[in-house]
Amino acid sequence: MAQEVPRRRALARSAARGRVGRDGTAHRRTRAQSGSAHHGARPAKKGAHRRPRDEQRAVVDHLRADGLSARRGCRMIGLPRSTYYRRPRDPDEHAVEADADLRAAIARVQREFPGYGYRRVTRELRAGPHRANHKRVQRVMQAMLRPPSARRRPWVVAEPDSVSGSWYPNLRAEIIPTGPNQLWVSDITYVRLERAFVFLAVVLDVFSRKVIGYAIGPTLDARLPLAALDAAIESRQPPPGCVHHSDRGSQYSSRRYRERLAEAGLLGSMSRAGNPYDNAHVESFMKTLKHEEIYPRGYRTMGDVIAHHPHFLEQIYNNKRQHSALNYRSPNAFEADHALTLSSGQISPP
Repeated sequence: MAQEVPRRRALARSAARGRVGRDGTAHRRTRAQSGSAHHGARPAKKGAHRRPRDEQRAVVDHLRADGLSARRGCRMIGLPRSTYYRRPRDPDEHAVEADADLRAAIARVQREFPGYGYRRVTRELRAGPHRANHKRVQRVMQAMLRPPSARRRPWVVAEPDSVSGSWYPNLRAEIIPTGPNQLWVSDITYVRLERAFVFLAVVLDVFSRKVIGYAIGPTLDARLPLAALDAAIESRQPPPGCVHHSDRGSQYSSRRYRERLAEAGLLGSMSRAGNPYDNAHVESFMKTLKHEEIYPRGYRTMGDVIAHHPHFLEQIYNNKRQHSALNYRSPNAFEADHALTLSSGQISPP
């Protein structure tokens, strides 16, 4: 018996390394008498002959039955002890039921906010009865195959209008807003329909990322951004000196638009030629609008756009959607918190 145990241990080591079978018979290895043994084939990688982990665990279990410790058995066959002790476990019924509830909650959130990733979904869930960790939410979303809505084409740099020539200097880079109505940004985008296009002009307050004015129309002329500007002025009543930033489009450099800015006491500012980064806040908004509203809906007529866009801009984007730059608050909530801080005297108005 004393000689049998060392022999069984040697056989176990050889079996784990693929040298002998479990019955003790040696595997034959043919070698060429001269030249390469693989005849041009790529040689196997180091460790490729090793047995699967389940078989290695079975070898260690066999050795432990003979009185050898798990530590020595793992060392003999080159198996990490952590790997030996790590056994796949079947999820219990409580975990399965909890994941099912979480999947249903995630599906409800993504129906309302299809562009949300796991971070925003986690924060939205924490506002309700669910207290899931963000890693668990990410795991469940990956298992559901429910990533945020697919990203589409990147932006295309538009050619600047060299005819009008009436451009404002770029004041945007010098301003870090500390309150509302200090810096506005504006831009125009299109909505593709089945047989035509509809255009949307927006004005945002950079401090809170809030949409403060917008206009929808079938034509791309100065009347469209003028209507959005008038809506912003009416809703905000900006103080003199508020900076209005845009690109160098012909609509914004037109005489009518410049006159309206001067009447409202707004200071004009324009991006550098062909540089969308100077107007990054509104470019980011356009990306959110298209990925979370326009692309998922697939508008067919202008009536569809007019019926659904105001709800998304006013009720979803301004009132509910979380913004990471605002510490995962909506623009309305962020401005309300700022006004409360001002009234309490914690900070002084600009």
